[in-house]
Amino acid sequence: MNSFFATLRGFRYRRGPQRLVGGIAGGLAELTGLNVWLMRLLVLLSFALPVLGPVAYVVVWVLTPWQDGTIPAERALNNL
Repeated sequence: MNSFFATLRGFRYRRGPQRLVGGIAGGLAELTGLNVWLMRLLVLLSFALPVLGPVAYVVVWVLTPWQDGTIPAERALNNL
């Protein structure tokens, strides 16, 4: 399981430093070079998709590393 989380840390994507909720839109904005508010609007619009938007957001939130490299799913598994 450690190799899975190490692979996630190897990706360029991190939660953005400009966070309102989970930092997903901020990280996507930083990665793509788009304005952070435009990305937040796009993420919000994705919630209009039945099930896909909210479920995808939660999955990304659980598996995306913070700026310091910690991953919420890994911390939760280590606390079991």
